[in-house]
Amino acid sequence: MHTQSSQTIQNLINIVGQQHVLTSDNDTRLYRQGRRYGSGQVLAVVVPGTLLEQWQVLQATVNADCIVIMQAANTGLTGGSTPFGDDYDRPVVLISTRRLVGIQVINEGKQVICLPGATLDKLEKDLAPFNREPHSVIGSSCIGASVLGGVCNNSGGALVRRGPAYTELALYARVNDSGELELVNHLGVNLGETPEQILTALENKNYQSNDIINDSSCCASDQRYSYDVKQVDENTPARFNADPSRLFEASGSAGKVCVFAVRLDTFEKIPSQVFYVGTNSQDDLTEIRRFLLKDLPHLPIAGEYIHRVAYDIGAEYGKDSFMFIEKFGTAKVPAAFAMKDKVDGYLEKVGLRGLSDKVLQIVTKILPNHLPKRMNEFRDLYEHHLMIRIENQDVDHVEQYLKTYFSDKSSGNYFHCTEEEGRKAFLHRFAVAGAAIRYRDTHRSEVEDIVALDIALRRNDREWAETLPKAMDEKIIHKLYYGHFLCHVFHQDYIVQKGVDPLAMEHEMWHLLDDRGAEYPAEHNVGHLYVAKPALKNHYQKLDPTNRFNVGIGQTSKLKYWK
Repeated sequence: MHTQSSQTIQNLINIVGQQHVLTSDNDTRLYRQGRRYGSGQVLAVVVPGTLLEQWQVLQATVNADCIVIMQAANTGLTGGSTPFGDDYDRPVVLISTRRLVGIQVINEGKQVICLPGATLDKLEKDLAPFNREPHSVIGSSCIGASVLGGVCNNSGGALVRRGPAYTELALYARVNDSGELELVNHLGVNLGETPEQILTALENKNYQSNDIINDSSCCASDQRYSYDVKQVDENTPARFNADPSRLFEASGSAGKVCVFAVRLDTFEKIPSQVFYVGTNSQDDLTEIRRFLLKDLPHLPIAGEYIHRVAYDIGAEYGKDSFMFIEKFGTAKVPAAFAMKDKVDGYLEKVGLRGLSDKVLQIVTKILPNHLPKRMNEFRDLYEHHLMIRIENQDVDHVEQYLKTYFSDKSSGNYFHCTEEEGRKAFLHRFAVAGAAIRYRDTHRSEVEDIVALDIALRRNDREWAETLPKAMDEKIIHKLYYGHFLCHVFHQDYIVQKGVDPLAMEHEMWHLLDDRGAEYPAEHNVGHLYVAKPALKNHYQKLDPTNRFNVGIGQTSKLKYWK
């Protein structure tokens, strides 16, 4: 390591202490590789303990001409908060915000201010006494996920009325055109003048209610989405990451600025019930979707789709995740992942890659079936499964519609879930998201990798079930289709045969999606997997003119000044 790098590391140690600057491969492994995709090397991982330390770390890395990667929970699926490859033109410092966990409830629970390490799980617990909820509750993006990660990536959307995570109220640092680091306070709270005053006052909640500016010109959630999703005859998707109307400063920034806090709306918790629909006809689900979005007095709360193959892979390879969350809750998931990662790192070194996954599979296989009887019966009968969460006042309306709809059809049926069935149905749907990874890791000899797409189909698209060309289909072992059906946002995971180039297949699939008028990615953001479309690339360049933060994201330039 040359002298300048050694000096940079020493400067970082002086700010946060020796134990919070990680440099060995073993210690940085958890931070350097994505949950499903992407990895690279770093000069150091720094874990600040206060907002002021985060600012000082930022100053030190910018002064040393390092690239900065901001990382919250590292639960992303497209490699968007980890280094990627080894072709950077400057040393990379990764700043992990996991210690900065503050949540401040303001405006009588109607809003919150979240610091960088705040998790959705903790936010849900903090809002429970107010009978309110965060933008997202347990979903594929929420198992251990951070609040800021959601905002920076426009993610979320399982809850139909709330749409993508969005706010115009944030406190963030950027490097301006002149290469100078500056703090931008657009949080709508008077906290002082200098970065030191602002960050210390915020962290200590050293402000009064009259310091909070409630200005209707800046919103703290997506105000249009509940209208947009209902327009089922529009020839465009309801939401996708590169939608220019949903890119604003920190929102959709994908780590191109360093966010210290966001201010967000919260939502009233609404009592609800679940219906489970099974069918062998895509037309049935199209008609049900149109009824729910056009004719129901109130928008459904959620509507999740799962194909039979995804159901089966999830039941077998997502079983331990399902049972772990059932027993311990989502708050314990990150620690479990971290422990497994340490074990995997050791096993890889001694040539036993994938052993922990195989052991977990053997253990879970002998445990009793964890899914409700009626769900498993529907799995045997029907190819397509839809879970619909409806607020109580609309339950009779939906029950009557489904009863009438299926009265003269043999293609499908429904049942009204008990509370336990409804909870388990949605948990199973979200356990599917990690099941493809487990399948790959336990079948290394026959699986090359996973091609994972998240796509937004047009709102008026009736042919939503995909049919691949035969030549492409033959290269795939399993196709897992699942997603947010009412929004027409689908997750499509393809487990690809050994010897097939997954990237080449993915690029081939992009052409098929373009022909269908789809937008992608829909909600996991570009990471290092997708190409940033012009509106998104422009957003990144405007936020980060010198290309200092999370460089190369969306397959953009990794070089200083975007050369």
